[in-house]
Amino acid sequence: MLPGKVPPEKLRELVFNHLGAEGERIIIRSGLGVDAAAIEFNDTILVASTDPITGAEKNIGFYAVHVNANDVATFGAKPKWFLVTILLPEDSSEELLRDIMMEIHSNCRKLGVAVVGGHTEVTPGLKKPIVIGTMLGEVKREKVVLSNGAKAGDAIILTKGAGIEGTAIIASERQCELEEVFGKKFVERAKAFLGRISVVEDALIATDVGVHAMHDPTEGGIANGLHEMAEASGLGFEVYYEKIPIAEETKKICEFYGLDPLALISSGALMIAATQENAHLIVKTLKRAGIDAEIIGKFLKEKHKRIIVREGKERVLKQPPTDELWKVI
Repeated sequence: MLPGKVPPEKLRELVFNHLGAEGERIIIRSGLGVDAAAIEFNDTILVASTDPITGAEKNIGFYAVHVNANDVATFGAKPKWFLVTILLPEDSSEELLRDIMMEIHSNCRKLGVAVVGGHTEVTPGLKKPIVIGTMLGEVKREKVVLSNGAKAGDAIILTKGAGIEGTAIIASERQCELEEVFGKKFVERAKAFLGRISVVEDALIATDVGVHAMHDPTEGGIANGLHEMAEASGLGFEVYYEKIPIAEETKKICEFYGLDPLALISSGALMIAATQENAHLIVKTLKRAGIDAEIIGKFLKEKHKRIIVREGKERVLKQPPTDELWKVI
């Protein structure tokens, strides 16, 4: 298999039909396009998500907190408790462990999240550190948003833009090379995309207005996120390339390395499915809060119709087999 997420057909074959007992009080469990589980506790819903950080070495603690918090927030839940597993290569310094934990500590404090458990070890055979996070959050039953709730005709809203996380990672990991081509100021701007990674505020604002579903596109970028969201709800989609925000830094880095910005890891963006009426209010409310947002298309009842329109021409938007980041990192 290629690096990155396991292909959907293999997940169906090897993973999603081996999920243990039926369990109790489960409203929804992880599946294609569903990045968290929701479990009922009377009037409160516990939302849980887990994700590893494998494509970055710098700022790895930062990514671990925010990527997992994002998944919880897409359910309309406030992230509250964090568990973390830190795997270190042999001969790692104490400073490395300290730096990772300080990043986790400071970013959890900013979100009001408590670190409540985890595991730390030096693991033979590793070439670089791996951090695996599990975030827990809660939301009142009447406010929970399920990933498979999108409906045909819903508008698709995208916050911030494509390739946010990928831009920050590549700028950090390939800093010297990019500075020679684009200059130091350009690279510093691209590295600063790190500060856009969280979608917690985006998601909670949209939830208050009223949404049908939300999803944060991570590996495989916007293209993969659209497929995952459509798959979860059994829908198709039609999106417009010119409506998808792509920052100048992202465009230039992708052109330099020959990458597709729509298939570049995009933590920091949030996809929202909402009625056409609510969609305009959501965009207006997000922009009022200083968060860029655009309506980029709509969901279709035809499940297998998944198209992108560019310069007036329709084509099938294929699901990326792997993230574009792996071509560089």
